[in-house]
Amino acid sequence: MTLHMDLGERSYDIHLQQGALRQAGELFDLDRTALVVTDTGVPSVYARAIADQCRRAEIVTLPAGEETKSFPYFEKLCRTCLSAGLSRKDCIVAVGGGVVGDLAGFAAASYMRGIDFYNVPTTVLSQVDSSIGGKVAIDLDGVKNIVGAFYQPKGVIVDPLVLSTLPRRQIANGLAEAVKMGLIWDEALFALFETEEPMEHIGEIIGRALEGKRLVVQEDEREGGLRRILNFGHTIGHGIESQGGRYHGECVALGMLPMCSPAVRARLEPVLERLGLPTRGEWDDEAVMDAMVHDKKAEGASVHIILVEEIGRAVQKTVDIGELRRLLEEGFR
Repeated sequence: MTLHMDLGERSYDIHLQQGALRQAGELFDLDRTALVVTDTGVPSVYARAIADQCRRAEIVTLPAGEETKSFPYFEKLCRTCLSAGLSRKDCIVAVGGGVVGDLAGFAAASYMRGIDFYNVPTTVLSQVDSSIGGKVAIDLDGVKNIVGAFYQPKGVIVDPLVLSTLPRRQIANGLAEAVKMGLIWDEALFALFETEEPMEHIGEIIGRALEGKRLVVQEDEREGGLRRILNFGHTIGHGIESQGGRYHGECVALGMLPMCSPAVRARLEPVLERLGLPTRGEWDDEAVMDAMVHDKKAEGASVHIILVEEIGRAVQKTVDIGELRRLLEEGFR
């Protein structure tokens, strides 16, 4: 299955196919020098499989974890590009989850004012969401993705076979973003989570989630309107994530709950519980509020939020800080 992201001169293909990792040399232009970026949480054979299909490649393996999405590792990648002699005709290939994709993509957007970037996501989270759409970034002072750019990849390979090495918690972490896509865009996708075993339908889940995001991004590449719906669950979710101790998808799962109507929440909670995702938790409300106020979606004394009042349709709304606090406090009583 190949999806085409139609963005004019920034268009690219998303190849969803079992075994596609071994076909990267046919699907990407790798007849050049490539910096292959991965991390310690990814089996090394995946990065080596990509490197072996390049004319010349250097593999950089970074520490796994959100802390790697930082200026020191961004600088490390840029310095490695320089020392490896990468030119404007060369490329960076990310092989890993969202951290690797965001960091490597931002380095590609910045080095020599932009070189080609390919994404090979190896987690459910990155396969269903972060690998497409062109958001690349690093964190700063505990604020997620606050320094970054819109920079589309030249191509994406999504190979479900690489998911076989993931622990259950990591799978649930990624499926939270697919649940989100069902809630805001695709009622049939959400219904699949209610009635089926997700891993028995993982190809369909990934495909439907990517297709929904593809259509949204094509309509609004730089998040001026429709694309904001993809932030559903992320306002409160990012605030909770700033406390540490939880994965991104787990925080998004929590962040979705206060933003649903009672009828939607009644259907959502059982889905999250079946997946092993949290529906309750403890955190410092003031610290969460502080993180939300400093989030990119905040505009002075107001914050842009996404609500789901019926499954498959998202509503955008701007609320003041007091209303956001009420949603946080009452959403988990």
